[in-house]
Amino acid sequence: MHTVTLQPSGQRFQVEPGESVLAAALREGIVLPYGCKSGACGSCKARIVSGEVDYGVYQKKALTDAERAQGRALLCQAKPLGDLVVEARAVSAVKGIRIRVLPCRVQQMLRLADDVMVLRLKLPANERLEYLAGQYLEFLLRDGSRRSFSVANPPHDQELIELHVRHVPGGQFTDHVFGKMKERDILRFEGPFGTFFLREESQKPIVFVASGTGFAPIKAIVEDMFHRGIARPAVLYWGGRRPKDLYMNALAERWAAEHGERFRYVPVISDALPEDGWAGRTGFVHRAVMEDFPDLSGHQVYACGVPVMVESAKRDFTALCGLPEDEFYADSFTTQADIAGAQA
Repeated sequence: MHTVTLQPSGQRFQVEPGESVLAAALREGIVLPYGCKSGACGSCKARIVSGEVDYGVYQKKALTDAERAQGRALLCQAKPLGDLVVEARAVSAVKGIRIRVLPCRVQQMLRLADDVMVLRLKLPANERLEYLAGQYLEFLLRDGSRRSFSVANPPHDQELIELHVRHVPGGQFTDHVFGKMKERDILRFEGPFGTFFLREESQKPIVFVASGTGFAPIKAIVEDMFHRGIARPAVLYWGGRRPKDLYMNALAERWAAEHGERFRYVPVISDALPEDGWAGRTGFVHRAVMEDFPDLSGHQVYACGVPVMVESAKRDFTALCGLPEDEFYADSFTTQADIAGAQA
């Protein structure tokens, strides 16, 4: 058994043989930033101040050779080879929220785009899921595998749990959703998980950046902010290849119309066709942010979507726009193909 000490808090916890740093911290009730828990997203990246680790199995894009040489490791994969000192800040907001396994019934299926299905799930009578806006659930499949989806509705609006599912052709679960799933089917999930949620101790203005169904957890956060009267200025940049990919565009436009200077919305399309008649912003969504905010030093950024967007945003916002690295919060939507492609 080895001891891990966190800097700057000084918190300590024990790691069992063969256990990752993240798993041990979560077991001890210490929540460190994390996302996929599979070495594919990079959300749990932290600096090893002293000590040695087995780096485990991960994707090179989640931890580059240069980052590893600088002492970084992915805590979901890193296993101590002795006592460690790690530079990582514990997340206190989720303390006391219990992770549970619950059954649910598919109450409603709404196909909002060719490849986007909104699932609305009904919990058993008298059950309520405690979570923070932005967290995710994991469906427990019969073969023992899991599939993760962000909750798209805020905690106060819990009559049904809403998920946005993008079809990944050949994907075991999403093929089922778009092919054989029907209303009244019974599913099981575990949750909530993740550390993608609003940091309420800050008063900084917020930039939300979404690609595709990365809109789902941001939707929950924005609606939660409106409900609770959090008045920090916010702007949402939502990117898609074509206008139809912005499958709840009217909702985001309504937020902007109803909340004036407090909330703005900028849709961005990268590959519009002539028949789309698109007259709005074009290009990569994170580049649109950089055009409007060449200086992000006084902001917080919350980015969610495909890994390439999240990685590009973090790299460019911190290197070129002055965003402090610890003010970038992200949820990278890794697929099973991403996770299967993890390599040492």
